[in-house]
Amino acid sequence: MPIWQNIFLMTGLDATDIAILRILQEDAELTTRQIAQRVHLSATPVFERIKRLKAEGYIKKVAAVLDQEKLGCSFVAFCYIKMKQHTFDNARTFMDAVQRLDEVGECYNISGDYDFLMKVYVSSMKEYQQFVLRILGELDCIGGLNSSFVMGEVKNSYSVPVR
Repeated sequence: MPIWQNIFLMTGLDATDIAILRILQEDAELTTRQIAQRVHLSATPVFERIKRLKAEGYIKKVAAVLDQEKLGCSFVAFCYIKMKQHTFDNARTFMDAVQRLDEVGECYNISGDYDFLMKVYVSSMKEYQQFVLRILGELDCIGGLNSSFVMGEVKNSYSVPVR
């Protein structure tokens, strides 16, 4: 059985849905008509499929990928956070605070030596220092942190494998 048939059985997606998702992930600015030409359908069924893929949550959001350097956010740090105590209230306090921090582009609850991993965008080491001291330092739930700084980007595709 071809892999796309296995995926259909698991997710309810057929080969055309998968093709549409791949196309949109590569270039979400394409018109429905352009996508329809690529998947060999007319525009109306492609429009309906995209609408269904959004309704079912396969497409969470359509967004522009911005140039961080042009916007003055070229200093990127990965900040590993360790909670002071593993309590629901501490975790909730931290997660609520992160939602309000524009500098944090991504945050994950992780396993291992640390509890959270944040990707932080700022303009300089000085600004990162202020972020750590003035913002994270005010969160009493944090027991410790460790930082790694990006020296160069090797791959950042913003893509999820669609098979």
